Amino acid sequence: MKPSEEFLEQGISQQNFKRVSCTTVVSLAYQSLGVVYGDLSTSPLYVYKTAFSGKLSLHENDEEIYGVLSFIFWTFTLIALLKYVFVVMSADDNGEGGTFALYSLLCRHARLSTLPNQQATDEKLSSYATDGSADTWQSSGLKALFEKHQRFRNMLLIFVLLGTSMAIGDGVLTPAISVLSAVSGVQVKIRELHENYVVLISCVILVGLFSLQHHGTHRVAFIFAPIVTTWLLCISSIGIYNIFQWNPHIFNALSPVYMLKFFRSTGIDGWISLGGVVLSITGVETMFADLGHFSSLSIKVAFTFLVYPCLILAYMGEAAFLTKHHEDIQRSFYKAIPEAVFWPVFIVATFAAIVGSQAVISATFSIISQCCALNCFPSVKVIHTSSKIYGQIYIPEVNWMLMCLCLAVTIGLRDTNMLGHAYGLAVTTVMLVTTCLMGQVMITVWKQRIFIVVTFLLFFGSVELLYISACVYKIPEGGWIPLVLSFIFMAVMYIWNYGTMKKHDFDMENKVSMDRIVALGPSLGMVRVPGIGLVYTNLATGVPAIFGHFVTNLPAFHQVLVFVCIKSVQVPHVSENERLLMSRVGLKEYGMFRCIVRYGYKDLQKENYDFENTLVSAIVQFVETEGEDESSREAGDMDKEVLHAPEHPVKNSNCNEKLKQSSYGTQVTKSGIRHPENFMLKDESLEILKAKESGVAYIIGHSYAKAKKSSTILKKFAINVVYAFLSKNFREPEVGLNVPHASLLEVGMIYYV
Repeated sequence: MKPSEEFLEQGISQQNFKRVSCTTVVSLAYQSLGVVYGDLSTSPLYVYKTAFSGKLSLHENDEEIYGVLSFIFWTFTLIALLKYVFVVMSADDNGEGGTFALYSLLCRHARLSTLPNQQATDEKLSSYATDGSADTWQSSGLKALFEKHQRFRNMLLIFVLLGTSMAIGDGVLTPAISVLSAVSGVQVKIRELHENYVVLISCVILVGLFSLQHHGTHRVAFIFAPIVTTWLLCISSIGIYNIFQWNPHIFNALSPVYMLKFFRSTGIDGWISLGGVVLSITGVETMFADLGHFSSLSIKVAFTFLVYPCLILAYMGEAAFLTKHHEDIQRSFYKAIPEAVFWPVFIVATFAAIVGSQAVISATFSIISQCCALNCFPSVKVIHTSSKIYGQIYIPEVNWMLMCLCLAVTIGLRDTNMLGHAYGLAVTTVMLVTTCLMGQVMITVWKQRIFIVVTFLLFFGSVELLYISACVYKIPEGGWIPLVLSFIFMAVMYIWNYGTMKKHDFDMENKVSMDRIVALGPSLGMVRVPGIGLVYTNLATGVPAIFGHFVTNLPAFHQVLVFVCIKSVQVPHVSENERLLMSRVGLKEYGMFRCIVRYGYKDLQKENYDFENTLVSAIVQFVETEGEDESSREAGDMDKEVLHAPEHPVKNSNCNEKLKQSSYGTQVTKSGIRHPENFMLKDESLEILKAKESGVAYIIGHSYAKAKKSSTILKKFAINVVYAFLSKNFREPEVGLNVPHASLLEVGMIYYV
């Protein structure tokens, strides 16, 4: 296997690239073209068309064309190259990028996390490492502000959700504008073709694109990079041809002087046209978001040495063509293609639009998955589409929702100009969110001086606010679409997060004492039955109210009881050998344990994960090594990490089945239980193994949240209507946990929050 393929299959992180050859970097840079740059490279299809869609008129001196080209060049250079390539991509979270990566960095360094069940032991994770340098007065002041005021932490979360919801809106708008712009080129050659047929063909392509998502991209991903590479070389070659054919002096437009002349001659109409200019940098956020699959260096190499020069040449060539063909402004891209190569370029353009759409759809799946991990979206079905390439997932509910929304905006607007106005507002909002989060990262994580941070925020923030202001003016002409979509997504995410946190607060306030339950045992006639009971809870400490409700109504529980808490940690990935934390609950004779299962926000639970046997093995290891750490004998909730098998090999004399080697370095029987070899197990371990043979039962709380009678009308609507609707219509907890239906026991309870 080639080194680059090996890295890609393992799920590439920044740490894997500290010592790699130039060949590997170049190979990954080539592969990144198909995944990262599909959206960005198709922007020339609609930039000039959208920029000149308003009242902006062309004069004989071509100042408008020169001005727009100058804006495109400097926007592309300052935002895409300077901000993202040289600054933002350095703010990775263990090799991961995107809005959640920046938020995760801030949460770890400034303790801003709103996730429940965060513990000191989480900070010992290998991926949790923070910069140990001393705080500056700026960083300590910012940390104190957020730590002291809960409302500021909530505002930051809402701000992150705004960027996330706008990014999800990109997943609706990108396929629509890319495919419609590519297909509309056919009207240049077949002028009698009605617009309805263009929309119909676009819709057919979009339906086909979304219908094939469940197969995954790994079967066709190998052709993505050649398609985008061919596309970039085509448009850059055509750009060079048009420069020398129509206007070799177009290079003069690279001077920023033409931006001033543009504003002076066009006034407010020129300002409004900036909503089209900003479309030239759509897709730059994807560069940052896709760091997890490639290295920062490989993405930078691809952009700097191929994508950037090719797109600049394409924009210059189209501008050179427009200086001699003012009448073709609404068809300028396809009109500028030489007659001899029109149809090949048209075919490549269509495929490039599909590739760009695919990349954004896949990114949307990843964003939704991360939202679920951070308690900001209801549970959805996540399917792994590749057993080799890490992180390739498919979410059926989200896929069909995106398809319906995408078809709705395509059929409803039928115009790439209006789609462009909507697209521009979504893109600029996400970029502004990234800029603001980067400012906090520079203070809190990088410990930069306040002068540098203020300069960064003022320079890039003012540029992005200029573009946002132009896009806001277009709200009546399509700009309202991302606002409506983002409002809906934000409302869903925030209400789900709010309801989940309120239920957790209820659990924390109503924890029950295990000693009290055991003391009430004789009066209740409580008995212990053979087997292992797994009680799923949202609490990392204490006994949940749902268990007290269970035993008081059915006074019997299993010989071995394990409270299982599955939680997310503010890191992208948790390694398998750090995933489980084991501890005792109560006294040793109670036979009760706690298992905390930790996942990072980009980790994905495996469909065929053998959790039962892994858990029993972890309990046995915990019991066998318990005497080595006296602190684990405490009757409280002290957590002891199970990081590896016992040092001494152990053999279970009661197991006569044939053994085979397991990944934990211990042995595993046909029944699936791992046993260390050549070592006598403790009596308690043998009891646990015997209980496993009697069966495992899953006890899951089926709780319903209701607002208290004293709550406000808004809270009652959020909890009793929206949250209740989402809870009933999305995945139930037992489905997401892959619980065997025959072993499931649900306990109903109402939470008044």
